[in-house]
Amino acid sequence: MRPSPPPFQNRLDIKESKSLMPEKIRIIGLDPGLRNTGWGVIESQGNHLVHIAHGVVHSITEESFAQRLLQLFQGISRVIEEFSPGEAAVEETFVNKNPVSTLKLGMARGVVLLAPSHHALSVAEYSANRVKKAVVGVGHAAKDQVAAMVQRLLPQAGKVRLDAADALAVAICHAHFRQSDYMKENTRNDFKTKRFA
Repeated sequence: MRPSPPPFQNRLDIKESKSLMPEKIRIIGLDPGLRNTGWGVIESQGNHLVHIAHGVVHSITEESFAQRLLQLFQGISRVIEEFSPGEAAVEETFVNKNPVSTLKLGMARGVVLLAPSHHALSVAEYSANRVKKAVVGVGHAAKDQVAAMVQRLLPQAGKVRLDAADALAVAICHAHFRQSDYMKENTRNDFKTKRFA
């Protein structure tokens, strides 16, 4: 009996294996807030994640509301221009019991969505529970649990304050679902090629 050929022996197998490796993409995650908006930039290629940078954009409380929104927009825009992400992901916000606070937070979130769109980035949105489940494995994880897992997944980041940790978690979540979608699409295409070629 002839022995089975080793994996990836022919060019077709090699070509198919390479097709399952997605391109490297730089992602910015954003955690909206009127006072503090966290941001985090990572690079993702398959399951490999690399920390690039993180921080927090602040608005000045004493300024007018319109001016504070402008500060958020300009701050996020500067981050995008400096680190050149290819895609953005934004966390959805909870509805506050105070209707005025809810309205203001909604406007701040609108600015956070607008900034990457203004720079021609595609923007994905994820609920807080989905982010936590993707990063920690539990949909109702505490903020410190999320921060601890972010530091574990991105050891180059060092100690990260909570706003920025949440933003990095959003970026990690997007990378996870992006990779899952990529693998599903390539598996479907590979199946079609093998079946109908």
